[in-house]
Amino acid sequence: MFFTDHSMRWDRDSADWPNRDASQFVAAGGLTWHVQVMGEGPALLLLHGTAASTHSWGGLMPLLSRHFKVVAPDLPGHGFTDSLPVHRLSLPGMSKALRSLLNVLDMAPKVAVGHSAGAAVITRMTLDGQLSPRLLVSVNGAFLPFGGIAGQLFPPIAKLLFCNPFVPHVFAWSVGDGRRVERMIRETGSDADNAGTGFYARLWRDPKHVAGALGMMANWDLEPLVRDLPNLGVPIELVVGEKDGTVTPSVADYVADAAPRAVIRKVPDCGHLVHEEKPDLIAGLVLDAARAEGLIEAA
Repeated sequence: MFFTDHSMRWDRDSADWPNRDASQFVAAGGLTWHVQVMGEGPALLLLHGTAASTHSWGGLMPLLSRHFKVVAPDLPGHGFTDSLPVHRLSLPGMSKALRSLLNVLDMAPKVAVGHSAGAAVITRMTLDGQLSPRLLVSVNGAFLPFGGIAGQLFPPIAKLLFCNPFVPHVFAWSVGDGRRVERMIRETGSDADNAGTGFYARLWRDPKHVAGALGMMANWDLEPLVRDLPNLGVPIELVVGEKDGTVTPSVADYVADAAPRAVIRKVPDCGHLVHEEKPDLIAGLVLDAARAEGLIEAA
């Protein structure tokens, strides 16, 4: 079987990339990162989830940049950022790599916003002292391992798939004309018409991006994070799309019970990609929480 090479290249694939003018490439921690930086004010970090990229913040980033200096990287192995070695595609490994990037950028975020697995990364970094934010915002945060038999089987299966060099190519080839991507997005509970379906299709046709997502899932161990949540002293806003079909909304209830300063903000009629569906609403929630912490002036 022969596969067409759909590996993404900045010179070829970035002409319509959201917030392209804010993009730069930064060497840090042995990787070349694709990073977007926009705005002035206190630093705010945006961190996307597994299998996504900076495009996910396309609508939200300009709204937050009116009040903050916003930095949004592509995670290792995702989008236009280099991949990490296999043994570093873990929660601690990702956290350490991101800390290296922030050091090079000389940024100390006062607010950190993470979507899905990105929320787990910023929370782990805060618990470990690698970040010192005054506010965390989790958007449909993936804090808990899969339950039951899925929790026992999924990581080993992901590891096996990741170790097979043909699997990323097969998946990328199977994406086809994007209809499969649209169906997968709808299964997350989100409206594919209001999410970056075309960008996800482009990303998921890239074997490197697919391998990065698989490697991340194969090496993800959330048990220590769950155990340490009671030690989280920073306020955390838990934004929940009530139709989320990827991360069960009840996960936020568990985090709110465990983390001392957690507050749940439910968003009706939205799914896992709520920040893409309703960037204005999510920006309002982030800004309200930042004002409550005295990080920006009152409206």
